[in-house]
Amino acid sequence: MGEPEWLDERELETWESFLAAGTLLNRRIEQQLKDDAGLSHPQYEVLVRLDRAHDGELRMTELAGAALTSKSGLSYQVAQLEKAGLVRRRSCATDVRGVVATITDEGRAKLRSAAPGHVTLVRELFLGGLTSRQFDGLADGVGALVERLRAPAIQPRDVDIT
Repeated sequence: MGEPEWLDERELETWESFLAAGTLLNRRIEQQLKDDAGLSHPQYEVLVRLDRAHDGELRMTELAGAALTSKSGLSYQVAQLEKAGLVRRRSCATDVRGVVATITDEGRAKLRSAAPGHVTLVRELFLGGLTSRQFDGLADGVGALVERLRAPAIQPRDVDIT
């Protein structure tokens, strides 16, 4: 394995800006959801995913994939939501090993009350400072990045796997 292709100055600045933007955005969203609804951002995402699902329920493995979190991290968040009466869990009827999470009426009400402030902040922080041209470029770039990251793992170059 040879010398890596180091990032040039623009690439490094862009990478650092991308990381900073994500961190700053997450901090502000986390604070808004905590102040307005008493929810963490992961809990809000769980409620959104369940609300959008058919019959308001998903198997925990599907929910973990949709929410982009680990199974253990999801279990913790769902347990907190369950204690608050916003979600309930039950065994899967078709697979005894499976667990299904369902949003409750209280969970839907909490989501409806939290959503306006959340979307207002996202619109302000994420979209507010961009021209439509900048947003189009960002949307294309982030979409391509997510597609690449969701693809099966790429084998490292110069490695003989035979």
